[in-house]
Amino acid sequence: MTASNHQAPDRNLAMELVRVTESAALAAGRWVGRGDKNGGDGAAVDAMRQLLSTVSMRGVVVIGEGEKDEAPMLYNGEEVGNGEGPDCDVAVDPIDGTTLMAEGRPNSISVIAVSERGTMYDPSAVFYMDKIAVGPDAKGAININESVEWNINSVAKAKGIDVADLTVIVLDRPRHADLIGEIRQAGAKIRLISDGDVAGAVAAADDYSTVDMLMGVGGTPEGIITAVAMKCMGGEIQGKLWPRNDDERQKAIDAGHDLDRVLTNDILVSGENSFFCATGVTNGDMLRGVTYRPNGATTRSLVMRSKSGTVRRIEAVHKPAKLREYARISL
Repeated sequence: MTASNHQAPDRNLAMELVRVTESAALAAGRWVGRGDKNGGDGAAVDAMRQLLSTVSMRGVVVIGEGEKDEAPMLYNGEEVGNGEGPDCDVAVDPIDGTTLMAEGRPNSISVIAVSERGTMYDPSAVFYMDKIAVGPDAKGAININESVEWNINSVAKAKGIDVADLTVIVLDRPRHADLIGEIRQAGAKIRLISDGDVAGAVAAADDYSTVDMLMGVGGTPEGIITAVAMKCMGGEIQGKLWPRNDDERQKAIDAGHDLDRVLTNDILVSGENSFFCATGVTNGDMLRGVTYRPNGATTRSLVMRSKSGTVRRIEAVHKPAKLREYARISL
């Protein structure tokens, strides 16, 4: 393949990609609180797919959300983009927090991450991973092989705060009963979330948030997307694959995975030029959600690039004609 046929992303693709998450959030916004998570997810997928076709890249979806719960999805291996420009790996989660969206709860977002072709980790059939994520001020202070208490004390020291003032965000799941007990025993505070651990991890790395770290088992696709955000923000994620049963464990081993391997930022996303975009669907720690008015709608997005370290917050007003064109919704 010649250099002219194989390009790494050079310009700031994130400024094009934000239109993709905006359209997905606008489509899903009409489903907020209606109790139909697949309906909202399907609307977001359709809108995201439509806008992705206009982005100047030759993308392949390598992390497509939906397989583990048979939800509507952009499928792995799907080619996206307009066929021009750089060759890219694409990770998508049209709605991170579908239940949050369906129930009208906080912290539902639409998110996409892009990096150079061949740089995103392939988790095979392992859908969950154990994770720790922190922001720039605690980078280098975590070790997933150490105890919960060790990590909490280390992060508190790195941030220059008392353990009692440190807040850990955790998915509210029965599997985390022991973890929750250990965090409280260590003296830290907990913020439980029902869904949406990409938003939770990014909040932990965001100066605007009161969250200090994320811990616990969540989706592997979300972990890879989070790794892109951490590279852009200067934060850190560590993870280990977490098979749910013996069958999944054996599939992971057969695929060549070392289940004891610590998956770092650079393993999860090895590229140096990555892009992350998220748009709020419902109000949350990281972003406000979509608001509709008679003259259109307003979205709020976080747009990041690892190569430059630039983090942008974008508030956009969308006119009714554009809403119908891009998000396939009517006002």
